[in-house]
Formats: sequence, C-alpha cells, structure tokens
Amino acid sequence: MGETFPRGRIVWHELMTTNPDAAVPFYRSVVGWDVMPWEQDRSYRLWTMRGDPCAGLMELPEEARLGGAPPNWMMYVAVPDIDQTMGQATAMGGMVLHGPQQIEGAGRFVVLSDPQGAVFAVMRSPGEQGGHDGPPKPGEFSWHELATTDWRAGWRFYQALFGWEKMEAMEMGPMGVYQMFGRKGQMLGGVYNKPPDMPAPPHWLCYAMVPNADTAAASVTRLGGKVLNGPMDVPGPSGDRIAQCMDPQGAAFAVHSTPRVAKARPPAKPKAEGPKAKPAAAPKAGKPAPKKPAPKKKAPGAKKRPVKKVAPARKRPVKKAAVKKR
Repeated sequence: MGETFPRGRIVWHELMTTNPDAAVPFYRSVVGWDVMPWEQDRSYRLWTMRGDPCAGLMELPEEARLGGAPPNWMMYVAVPDIDQTMGQATAMGGMVLHGPQQIEGAGRFVVLSDPQGAVFAVMRSPGEQGGHDGPPKPGEFSWHELATTDWRAGWRFYQALFGWEKMEAMEMGPMGVYQMFGRKGQMLGGVYNKPPDMPAPPHWLCYAMVPNADTAAASVTRLGGKVLNGPMDVPGPSGDRIAQCMDPQGAAFAVHSTPRVAKARPPAKPKAEGPKAKPAAAPKAGKPAPKKPAPKKKAPGAKKRPVKKVAPARKRPVKKAAVKKR
C-alpha cells in the first residue's frame, strides 16, 4: 500500500468538550452540522453534513480534565505505520500523550505532541482511510494553522512525519513569516510564530468552511461563544473571509468562507481558489493545545472516525480515555 496510502492526509477532527449536549445546537447554528450517534458506541456522536460524517463529538474524560486538558478540537493525520511514526516523532523530540490504542472497526491511533508542545493525533484505519483529496466542501475543515514558538523547527518535524510540501510564504511584518503547506499540490494550512501576547501555548487551530464567515461569527456571539479575531479578509485577491472563535465551553476553532461557497452571491464572478493565505495574526486566539483537526482542511468522508483523547497543549503527557470511531 506504500504508494497509494494517503500519508499526511488529515482524515478526522474531534471535539472533546465538557458539555456535548450544549455543543450540538451551537455548532448546528454556526457551521450547519447535524449530529447522529455512532452505531458502535452511542456515547460518541458524529457531526454530519448532507448525511455524511465529517467530525466527532464526545465528552472530555474526567482524567483529561484532571490532567489539565481544556475542551478542544483535535486533528487526526493518516500514517501507514503507527509504531514507526510514534518512534520517529519521539526521536525528533515529540512526546506520546495517549496510546497507541486500537478501536474495533475504526483502526489504531496515538496522540502526540510536537517538540514545541502542540497536540495532534495520527491514525491508521483497517480499510480505506478517511477524508479525501481536493478542495474542501461546505461543512468540512478547510484550513489547519499551527501557532508555535519556532515555526521552522515545527515545519521540519511535520514535514518529516507526513511528507507535507512547503508552498507559498507570506511576510507579516513584525510577526515574521507565515509559511503555507500542502499535500499533492492542495493547500492544507500554515505555520507561524505566535506573538508574545497570545496567551495559549503552541497549538493547532482548525477552520470549518461555512457559507458566510460574518454570519457564523455573529451566531457565535449570539449563542454565548467569543469571537477572538475577525471577521476579516484573508490577504490576497481571493475574497475569502475568516473569524477565529471560541465556543461556550472554551474550545477554540475558526470559520472560513469563500465567494464560491457563499450562497448569498449566486452570480459570483471568477471563482476564488480555496483559502490560499490564511492569516496567522490572531493575537488572541486562545486555542487549546490540540486543535482538535482537521483541511486546507480536508474533512473525512468515511463513516466511522477515530475518537481520541485530547491531551493538554503542554508537553506534559496527559492520559485520556479514548474512544474511536471510524
């Protein structure tokens, strides 16, 4: 499966929160997701769009809370060999925070932190891997952003693990470089050094594609969440808009819209490409270490997705009870 395995594809995203029931109406209004229980474990729910599972939802385990993990979104990346990836990550200064763990019918996964402390997960499903290549659809995750303390070191770590490609770079003045990356020519996200006034430790922030980022941000505020940065234009001529937010339970996430996806503009002129440049200047985006996810974000298309335990954004390993689904 060497050449056909989608190594480096972001295949799943998962929200671990203190109040899953409250999260349902919030994200339904902000992003447009529906929800359904996972048949193999009804305590684990699936966010769906047009009937297709696109992310997971579960309660933040007590042991995770005691270990300091806040509500968070985590992204899962496909790798062909969990043990080999785990060994490679630790050899480069990363840490194993949970697992490896096998989930019947969903596959094997492990939660890791990179050398700077940002948390993410890797997984290998027994059959076809989740997600898809190509531009994200509404309701899927369209961008993944790493705010860290040393973006160059962080980039080397992830490039070695996943084979991601360095793409465009953008100068942000005093904030330095915003380096974009992708896979097979498709942009997936960006990495940058977080500013001194950003309170959160190194973390991944996942952007969900919505019809209108401004409308979504207004819903966040109306429903008790916080808009941390934006809504604002994405640098460049694309016409994309984004807003970085926090839900009522404290999980950080972002929304992203493009003219081609906004239903409010049918006669849209030239189609803008997927989010090319993602602003990294989100001085206040207090994001939990995981970014619990997921494309340029790709959203999983498989029906059952991994469920994992989110570890705190710090480098101190925190055990979490992980539930997986595929």
